[in-house]
Amino acid sequence: MTTEAGSAAPRPPASEPTRAGFVAVVGPTNAGKSTLVNRLVGGKVSIVSKKPQTTRTRVLGICMRGPTQIILVDTPGIFRPRRRLDRAMVAAAWAGAAEADQVVLLVDAKRGLDEDARAVVERLKAGGRTAILALNKIDLVLRPMLLALADEINRAGRFSATFMISAATGDGVEDLVAHVAGALPEGPWLYPPEQMTDVPDRVLAAEITREQVFHQLHQELPYASAVETEGWEERADGSLRIEQMILVERASQKAIVLGRGGQRIKAIGTAARAELEAIFGCRVHLFLHVKVEERWGEDRARFRDLGLDFDA
Repeated sequence: MTTEAGSAAPRPPASEPTRAGFVAVVGPTNAGKSTLVNRLVGGKVSIVSKKPQTTRTRVLGICMRGPTQIILVDTPGIFRPRRRLDRAMVAAAWAGAAEADQVVLLVDAKRGLDEDARAVVERLKAGGRTAILALNKIDLVLRPMLLALADEINRAGRFSATFMISAATGDGVEDLVAHVAGALPEGPWLYPPEQMTDVPDRVLAAEITREQVFHQLHQELPYASAVETEGWEERADGSLRIEQMILVERASQKAIVLGRGGQRIKAIGTAARAELEAIFGCRVHLFLHVKVEERWGEDRARFRDLGLDFDA
């Protein structure tokens, strides 16, 4: 089973040259990077939460606009790391920026040029990288404040263009996409036009469940947990049977995930199942289990599976 767009993107006329390239979307945590990528792709390829540091690894979202294939690299938010996993996440974000044809710096217009945003701007500038600035969540800020913020950030860094957008509503997004598409190099498409992401279905399914862990649990517990897909069966009736393990670090955390009488894990499973059925377009039988594994965040193999550098 492959995650695909709702309808195949048409091939451009033979006389019209195709373009393709990688565009890294970087920025502080909770700036709206995953929301923007999902909107541009036209489907859910990256999980979203109001909590910071939700995205843990680089996710490719494939956006088709006319003859251009924009391969969006949704990167983990850039923040001051505390743990090994944090360091690997930040390293993945900067690696995505270094390898991309273009970089879009997304800044939460409501938060402005705070300490985290300034650190990203300064590192891009120090690396000699010229980026495209996108001020997000403009629906929450008065226009005079937006203009002043855009000027402040442009003076602090190196930007080829500035856009004011709302990833949530779509306001201004197509102007940003048109600019990005026009600047990508000519060349053949790198993925089938109907494909939405390079994330394997099993991994995407685990991320959807982890999204519900972030939504429904509080404080530090979501950051102390992980989700792995351990069983995947495409059944004869067209449905999917998925078995997943939620990993936590302590027995007390397991009790919280399960909830009184198993009500919490049931709620997580119900919400995740609905999302999975919408994504895969079939009935999903989802079975969740919880396991205590104190040092899951120090497992080199898990970092490798996430595409993260254990030694970052």
